Amino acid sequence: MNIKKNDIVRYLRAEFVAGRSWFDWLFLCLGITIQIIVFSLHPERPLAVVSGIAGIISVILCSQGKISTYLFGFVQIITYLILCYEQRLYAEVGMNMFYFFSQIYGIYVWRKNYSVSEQVAQLQPRRLKPTIMAFVVVPTAIIVSVVVGFLLKTYTDDTQPWLDSFTTIPAIIAQILMVLAYKEHWYFWLLIDILSIMMWINAANWCITAQYAFWCVNCVYGWRKWSK
Repeated sequence: MNIKKNDIVRYLRAEFVAGRSWFDWLFLCLGITIQIIVFSLHPERPLAVVSGIAGIISVILCSQGKISTYLFGFVQIITYLILCYEQRLYAEVGMNMFYFFSQIYGIYVWRKNYSVSEQVAQLQPRRLKPTIMAFVVVPTAIIVSVVVGFLLKTYTDDTQPWLDSFTTIPAIIAQILMVLAYKEHWYFWLLIDILSIMMWINAANWCITAQYAFWCVNCVYGWRKWSK
């Protein structure tokens, strides 16, 4: 029994404590602090700040290649899905339903590429061929986004059809790349986060706006981490 308990403690230490620099800890604290400050200045539903904090922790763990990103990711997805439905952002709702199920598969894929030692637990990322990125992935994202945007504008009462579409389709592609452990997913997330800032400013939800602003910075941080 003691052996099993020691194994669990060693794994938790490798997953949540070991291998992090002082900057990694500072970055995490900064993200959470920003959410709390924004919520204090612009009080909204508690659900918004819960979603924001869970999202901050999740993306930072993802940047650090930690499989525990999925734990906080499930919390963020469920709370964010509710907020999107309330704002009538239907593509975002559909996207987050996709996120939920893809995360289940993501845990399986990441475990296959996951390295756990006495010191640290971390994902071993892969790289996508530039030709596939330029001639397949990017054109697909643009074409499908235009089609979905047109459908949302024509057939629904979506409040922001084009931003909704251009944050949703690239996000689905980014999620697939992330689940498959390709580091190029950070390019897509940066574009998505910038457009999402605009969308949530229009919705006057400042906790989620702050979350996406921080996620922009995290994209640079994550790219550097995954490129080491």
